Amino acid sequence: MQAGREFYVSMCPLRLIPKIFLFDEEELAPEVRAQRILNKGRIPALAAYIIDNPDDYVFSALTASVDGDMRFAGISDEGPGMRIGQLHIPMAARFLINDGQHRRAAIESALNENPELGDETIAVVFFQDAGLARSQQMFADLNRHAVRPARSIGVLYDHRDEHAKVARLLALKSPIFRGFVEMESSTLSARSSKLFTLSALYYATRSLLHGVEDVKDHAELADAFWSTIDELIPEWQLVRQRKMSAADVRRQYLHSHGIALHALGRLGNTLLCESVEPESWRPRLKPLSQVDWARVNPDWEGRAIVGGRVSKNHSNVVLAVNYLRQKLGLELGPEGTHVEAIYLRGER
Repeated sequence: MQAGREFYVSMCPLRLIPKIFLFDEEELAPEVRAQRILNKGRIPALAAYIIDNPDDYVFSALTASVDGDMRFAGISDEGPGMRIGQLHIPMAARFLINDGQHRRAAIESALNENPELGDETIAVVFFQDAGLARSQQMFADLNRHAVRPARSIGVLYDHRDEHAKVARLLALKSPIFRGFVEMESSTLSARSSKLFTLSALYYATRSLLHGVEDVKDHAELADAFWSTIDELIPEWQLVRQRKMSAADVRRQYLHSHGIALHALGRLGNTLLCESVEPESWRPRLKPLSQVDWARVNPDWEGRAIVGGRVSKNHSNVVLAVNYLRQKLGLELGPEGTHVEAIYLRGER
């Protein structure tokens, strides 16, 4: 019982999910639907998640309303057996998913590729359909308080993503980052004693290692790269020596912010991919010691700072990378050239 209403939880074989939960509302106006329209772009990744992780994928329960008679037969007339039994629903009844339509579509897609998954089960919570208004309210209520976890804690707990593993190792073991990475939140308060967030370190390191295959130890390479960068940014060292506070460095400089780390990662990736000798990328980074990372530097306005605030949208990352590439005497790629031209037109 919940809010005075009966509901039932069933272990439903995956092969039945596509058969009993059908979509027929995509052409209806939003006000007469009880669900949002299916975002088909999400389905391949969800289906691949099931197929690629057959031994440890996790899907939470689907929630559905049943427009039809439901009859429950317990295995006993008293005691716990009264609440365990069989739920009988005529197949002529209409089933409406209140929560989980993308999981349902992903299950159907995964079954097409691997029918053996059909004998596995997923929990389905069945409510009696009380009309369109109630179904719409259920959708609103189920999603009202849903909060996506911060990216940092997602990286911290992700043991499948190799780049997440590297980022965790750096944050926990590297002398540069150990003790100065916020592991849970993806934002830093003004008074935080941390210099970086785990999510920023993750995206920067993922960009650094993108397409770099012929390396035995990615974590070792990433540590070597960030150690080289550390030698070129004295403020990071001053924070570790307790001669500057992390809060002051973040307030005055850009180099610990996500956009700068991401730009450095992309810059490093270019050097790694171009290097013929294993260590030849190191000396090419030396000009970075001459970069003025101060937020008051007018060169950053419009590139990494917009209206006095640090901006990390895609075009700003590209512009920041362009700036660093120019400092190192590197040519801009096609995307960088295009974005730079737009930026320069705006400057004029």
